[in-house]
Amino acid sequence: MSARLSRGAHSVAGQVFALMAVIVVLLITAAALALVFQARYDSQRDARNRSLAAAEAFAHAPGLPEALMSRDPTAVLQPLAEAARRASGLDFIAVMDVRGVRYTDSRPELIGQRASDVSRAVAGESFTEVFEGQPSDAVRAVVPVRNADGAVIGLVGTGIEVENVSHAVEGQLPLLVGATAGGLLLGTAGAALVSRRLLHQTRGLGAAEMTRMNEHHEAVLHAVREGVLIIGNDQRLILANDEARRLLDLPQDAEERAVGDLGLDPRTTELLASGRVVTDHVHLAGDRLLAVNVRPTMAYAGRPAGRVVTLRDTTELASLTGRAEVARSRLQLLYDAGGRIGTTLDVVRTAEELSEVAVPRFADFVTVELLEPVLHGDEPSDVTGVYTEMRRAAITGVRTDSPLQPVGDLIRFVVPTAPMAAALDEGHAVLAADLNAAMGWRAQDSEGTRVALEYGLHSLISVPLQARGVVLGMANFWRADTPEPFDGEDLSFAEELGARAAVSIDNARRFTREHATAVTLQRRLLPRVLPDQSAVDVAYRYLPAKAGVGGDWFDVIQLPGARVALVVGDVVGHGVHAAATMGRLRTAVHNFATLDLPPDELLGHLDELINRIDQDEAGGGGGDADGSGAGGEHGGPDGAAERASAVTGATCLYAVYDPVSGRCRMASAGHPGPALISPDGGVEFPELPAGLPLGVGGMPFEAVEFQLSEGSRLVLFTDGLVEDRDRDFDTGLQLLADALSRPGRSPDQAASDVLATLLFPVPSDDIALLIADTRRLEADRIAEWEVPGEHSAVSRVRNAGSAQLVEWGLGDISFAAELILSELVTNAIRYGSAPVGVRLLRDRSLICEVSDGSSTSPHLRYAATTDEGGRGLFLVAQYAERWGTRYTDRGKVIWAELPLTGGAEPQPPAPLDLDALEDMAW
Repeated sequence: MSARLSRGAHSVAGQVFALMAVIVVLLITAAALALVFQARYDSQRDARNRSLAAAEAFAHAPGLPEALMSRDPTAVLQPLAEAARRASGLDFIAVMDVRGVRYTDSRPELIGQRASDVSRAVAGESFTEVFEGQPSDAVRAVVPVRNADGAVIGLVGTGIEVENVSHAVEGQLPLLVGATAGGLLLGTAGAALVSRRLLHQTRGLGAAEMTRMNEHHEAVLHAVREGVLIIGNDQRLILANDEARRLLDLPQDAEERAVGDLGLDPRTTELLASGRVVTDHVHLAGDRLLAVNVRPTMAYAGRPAGRVVTLRDTTELASLTGRAEVARSRLQLLYDAGGRIGTTLDVVRTAEELSEVAVPRFADFVTVELLEPVLHGDEPSDVTGVYTEMRRAAITGVRTDSPLQPVGDLIRFVVPTAPMAAALDEGHAVLAADLNAAMGWRAQDSEGTRVALEYGLHSLISVPLQARGVVLGMANFWRADTPEPFDGEDLSFAEELGARAAVSIDNARRFTREHATAVTLQRRLLPRVLPDQSAVDVAYRYLPAKAGVGGDWFDVIQLPGARVALVVGDVVGHGVHAAATMGRLRTAVHNFATLDLPPDELLGHLDELINRIDQDEAGGGGGDADGSGAGGEHGGPDGAAERASAVTGATCLYAVYDPVSGRCRMASAGHPGPALISPDGGVEFPELPAGLPLGVGGMPFEAVEFQLSEGSRLVLFTDGLVEDRDRDFDTGLQLLADALSRPGRSPDQAASDVLATLLFPVPSDDIALLIADTRRLEADRIAEWEVPGEHSAVSRVRNAGSAQLVEWGLGDISFAAELILSELVTNAIRYGSAPVGVRLLRDRSLICEVSDGSSTSPHLRYAATTDEGGRGLFLVAQYAERWGTRYTDRGKVIWAELPLTGGAEPQPPAPLDLDALEDMAW
């Protein structure tokens, strides 16, 4: 501890502290003395001013001259003077005559005595002074009293005794002493803090030790193998160590010279003089490659003082750095290849991406050849041997005028020693560093290789593209503009790049095969020919998604009574599963449509069917319920595919249009509603009750009915038409409305215009579009009768129907029509309930409809030989082309269709008695 104290006392910091402490004591002592004298002077000056002011005030007080001229001035003035003295805080107030004899005084014993040295006041001058004498030393003021004529008739003397003035100064001494002590303490503390900071910075070193340390720093500065420059804010060189002088070839007198006068090359001068901050900046100075760092230095109060520059010679590391940079760029290229190759699942585009990613960062030209089956998505042949030809799928180069064969050409490998054939035969990449010496390549096409060599192609790497042990094609990397030939490291890199690309090409091939299969299946399952009907004029479009076929479908189903059903649907998902699911749904819709159910009931039956299918397929395995248990028959890939075949997630819109009444009834199961275009071109999207998608289950569906004007247009579509990643549903609807608002186009033209407006370059979902122009059945093609509930009405209806057929020119089928009408009307009267009605429709066929208020439906059966009835419906089925029953809100309708010509009618062996048939029971 003593040694430490001794070192602190003899250090530069200790010496500075001692000097600062002495200076502080002297300054504070001088300041304290100055304050004491100043306080004494201020007290006397204050006493003079107070005395003079009080004397002036009393001398000019009203009535004072009269009091002086009174018979007893003392009696009048003594109380007044004493009161004024106490009020002014003075020690005495004396009123005197012109001789100086006192009339009043604070000391009564002095009244009548004469004051000294008042001659100046007698002469008319007011004055103040420090009086020393009897009765006491005082600071006094003497003021003359004048009468109205201005003559001096008396004197007023006021004052404060010197002893009281000293007491006032002494009262301030504690404050002065305290302030002095505080200043001394603060000054000493400040000196101690400065000394401590200096002690910390100098580490307690003395002057000799600091000199020695500076010498050491100088030695180290000039000994390090890194150049150091310190440049001032005025662009002058302040310091340069020996290494900096060597690296920059600085002159001996470089210090204190401007940077621009050091004779450096312009680039180096600009870097040093610019003042910009750089870190490990690679700079070429002469034949040296320097790593330069520049940092600013800050002077007192934050003002810039200059900058420090460090220089490191990296010339010897340049070659190592170059190789490391090449390795880094190759890794980056492989990383980029992983993100850029295989983005579209298209075989040809994947080959193009391989060629594009390698040019110009690895090769000047890249060609990719693929086997013919691979281009079409088929499995390449697994027969081992040398491949002799492939189709060029992609070519990319730094120039467009390459001598290589273009895309689409058949490339043959006929010389086994050529790099391409050798690579395919050996199963790994082959390097031809010098194409001039590649005799096998030159022998393959002497004229073509000569042109290629003259063009500048000089080096080649051929890489077979293999995935899962099967050759898919090959990639060739060429160099022409790059002077360096390929080497062994390039060979390894090319093989790695080819391996990654081969996986992407194989994935694209397999996707192409699956996509083609799904497209074929989808198109096979969609309607290939729409049925002949008169209710609507229809145009349709179906476009599969580029990324994979979905489950969109449409349908037009002919219904009894000249009606037609329009259907669109969408199955969630893509691929073969979605296409197969769509086929199942379309078949189910057809089956339910034959029952002639209303749209809401049909969707309800379809939803129930899908739930039942999903439950059967989810629980049909022998393992766990979810098919994932150990040993379950659904645990493997086949089980996963079976579980994936569930159809939950489908939507459907089902609409039924009646051309007789012009009414359209529709219901939706989670599907977007249709667009309705009026005959004047107005477009609207009617609101439909939002139903749940099929398979969600449990909730009923709700149908709505519209009355359509003749010539109205219905547009049914799937969401892939209006919605995509880059466009929301509402925007798509607006575009669809704009495309449909142009009048005067056929449905087919309108469908083409819609796709031209809304189709994406690469749609992410299937598109199904169905446009139907509605028609009305003319009134002269409709005949209706109300039937009374009596058997005699049957003949009248039969005769009326026969007359109508003759009017329509259908006499050839009148027999069959009369037979059917007789049987149907008789059955309605006998077994049905009122009201009973008959309607004949002349469309593409003759439609006979008999309605009644009963919901009981007849059934076709074989009558026994002993039965009296039961043969009427059998006859109807024989003579009608089709027949059936549909239910209405108020009963049922039994209908039958006959062809408009009689060629298809069965010929009875003999004329039948139609009246007798009326008695035949069903």
